Amino acid sequence: MGLLTGKNGIVFGVANKRSIAWAIAKAWSEAGANLAFTYQGDRVKDNVEELTTAFGPDTLLLPCDVTRDEDIAHVFNQLRDRFGVLHLVLHSVAYAPRPALEGTFAVTSREAFRVALDVSAYSLVAVTREAAPLMTEGGSVLAMSYYGAEKVIPHYNVMGVAKAALEASTRYLAYDLGPQRIRVNCVSAGPVNTLAARGIAGFSEMLKHYENHAPLKRNVLPDELGATATFLASDGAAAITGQVLYVDCGYQIMGM
Repeated sequence: MGLLTGKNGIVFGVANKRSIAWAIAKAWSEAGANLAFTYQGDRVKDNVEELTTAFGPDTLLLPCDVTRDEDIAHVFNQLRDRFGVLHLVLHSVAYAPRPALEGTFAVTSREAFRVALDVSAYSLVAVTREAAPLMTEGGSVLAMSYYGAEKVIPHYNVMGVAKAALEASTRYLAYDLGPQRIRVNCVSAGPVNTLAARGIAGFSEMLKHYENHAPLKRNVLPDELGATATFLASDGAAAITGQVLYVDCGYQIMGM
């Protein structure tokens, strides 16, 4: 039996085969979980549909714009019909308008700030609120963060502020939902060459910098993020909640 045998989960954030969400979904499935998926917009639908058929032709795939409460409610209504009980939620969703990730933080527009915080942070609150009534046997909610929530990363700008809000939201949700045995944690991943990451100016230099300065002298691999996420979703992490776990080859510990 796998660590997640008998668990039902929903994955938000797969865009293509390089997505961190996809690496985690594969790991959860290999550990025995039954998964459903969402996609945001027709632009990525075909990619996600092609990937998820690997889990079987009846894999539940649902459209969801996380800025729309009615979309989120529809997803969880469908999950109630399909699974009845939910155990796992992966929130791997973030977005800021590209110009906000190219200039300086000081020139961030009010609209870019609103969009980044809504999509990247508030959506965790909205998703968890809808998930909680289905998690009658307890469960694990996992969100994806980055070191830019804690320290300044050039060009990460408003996304760093959004990730800081995401991490704070994780702690407050963990407190609220603890009595229901629902755990809420973040994985703070080192840089991974994803579609979203390539929108950050200077990303290739960031990869080289991590490789040169992290204690392990390399960048994190997607499969390693999948393994960590599987542990946090499992009963082995039953006493871990409200935490940010750094999976970045040790970069976070370095001072210089």
